[in-house]
Amino acid sequence: MKDYRSVSLWLDRFTGSLTPRPPLAGDTHCDIAVVGAGFTGLWTAYYLQRADPSLSITILEKDIAGFGASGRNGGWCSALLPTSWQRIAVESGRSAALSMRDAMRGAIGEVEAASIAEGIDCDFHRGGTIALARGAAQLARGKAEISQHSAVSTLNGARDHVGSTVCDDDLAWVNSARLAEIVDAPGALGATFTPHCAVLDPAKLVRGLADAVVRRGAELFEQTTVTGISPHLVVTDHGTVTADTVIRATEAFSPELPGLRRSVAPIYSLIVATEPLGDKRLDAWGFADRQTFADMGHVICYGQRTADGRIVFGGRGAPYHFGSTLRAAHDRDPRVFARLRRQLVEMFPALTGVRFTHAWGGAVAAPRDWHASVTFDPETRIGSAGGYVGDGVSTTNLAGRTLADLVVGTSSELTALPWTGHRSRQWEVEPLRWLGINAGLAVMSAADRAEARTGRPSRIAPVAGRLLGE
Repeated sequence: MKDYRSVSLWLDRFTGSLTPRPPLAGDTHCDIAVVGAGFTGLWTAYYLQRADPSLSITILEKDIAGFGASGRNGGWCSALLPTSWQRIAVESGRSAALSMRDAMRGAIGEVEAASIAEGIDCDFHRGGTIALARGAAQLARGKAEISQHSAVSTLNGARDHVGSTVCDDDLAWVNSARLAEIVDAPGALGATFTPHCAVLDPAKLVRGLADAVVRRGAELFEQTTVTGISPHLVVTDHGTVTADTVIRATEAFSPELPGLRRSVAPIYSLIVATEPLGDKRLDAWGFADRQTFADMGHVICYGQRTADGRIVFGGRGAPYHFGSTLRAAHDRDPRVFARLRRQLVEMFPALTGVRFTHAWGGAVAAPRDWHASVTFDPETRIGSAGGYVGDGVSTTNLAGRTLADLVVGTSSELTALPWTGHRSRQWEVEPLRWLGINAGLAVMSAADRAEARTGRPSRIAPVAGRLLGE
């Protein structure tokens, strides 16, 4: 049996059992077959059960519930999407973009409410997000974001006059003096703050959610590899499942299924975690309200202060692997782990000498246009959701509620959101995919280094966006 506790800090400190449930034992039939027992699949099953308790639901999982990104992520439950509100506004209209933004904000509260209703203690705490401006170039980007926010806000609701502009209307600037009262980050020149984010322990949530759907009557078969999906049929290594409806919730593992090799690119995100620091050291460091934190660099980073006093810090920078391969060896890159440890201490010098106890990683699914989506074909009755590019903790909840409405035939505000029915184009064939993605990552890293050296916004950063399709 795999050592599931080595997968992440979250699974390592999970106090419940990680022993896999039995696999599928031969052919079976159900109303709903869900492929994947991560957040997307489990939230979909959960809201289908609430919509119609009579539905028979079978969930199929290759490993254990929460083995993928749902049990490995940074624990941000945020209103973030991988694509910008402005892009959604251009493609679908400003009203649609605002609806999507508000739905994402509401998903944070939905996660909290469902956790409370099901008795899942996942260390949920809403403290917001602080994004540090580390250097003059990042300061300029932060100020520009605030200026855009202010320009929209002063229109006092006259939204039709600002074209496609959509912003976080609760975004605020934190000057360096106020920031110093929040956290000991002497190199930061200021920060932005939004209240629309919570921290949580993702393993506690996903494992608790799995228990909840089973308690409500769903069958969850772990250690069951799905080898093919077609209308009303799921083929596995332990038998076939016939169903009225099939939901594919495979996210970064989608390329392992026939016909989906180029649907998303598995991009790796890696994380490190410290030992519990103790009250005295944490008080000296800061983030007493457990705000999530990041900086305004081009290479994404993200952090949180856990309920047991650790600092969890992650980021991108690991390479994309040729052919969209997914291997356990890709989860660990000593070079990236070292960079993350170094970056955390550079951001917060008070952490010099801190001991790091965990390091792990995993793949997130990047669609070609960086646009998450929910799809459902009423004729084939195949549905899917994904493409979160690492912003999935709350987004999966919204996806699950949306899929539930689509499956039972409910026309709602959720089914009208602009990501419903969105189809991303395929990624390029290899080696173009490998060359483009890794070149984009290299350009972003180079842009950050140049900005740190010169203090001026990088001119090459937009090239990365074009290479990656953002």
